[in-house]
Amino acid sequence: MTAEELKAVVLAVLKRVAPEIDEASVRPDVSLREQLDLDSMDFLNVMLALHKRLGVDIPEADYPKLMTVEGTVAYLASKKAVDSGAEG
Repeated sequence: MTAEELKAVVLAVLKRVAPEIDEASVRPDVSLREQLDLDSMDFLNVMLALHKRLGVDIPEADYPKLMTVEGTVAYLASKKAVDSGAEG
């Protein structure tokens, strides 16, 4: 998946967890929890939905790497690249 495709998945998951958000206004470099007022359960639901949608394991220790859209896309891209490499 490209970074843009991953970003679209992240935004779709965020929209499902927090339907009131406007994806166009989500800033890629600002904490998701702060700008979208996500509580810890919302954030956990985002992580679980990303895991289910993309098949990427996201250990709790890695959550700090996924605090922004940019960080989440970079993390998922690195994981998908590793996963793709393992399949080939």
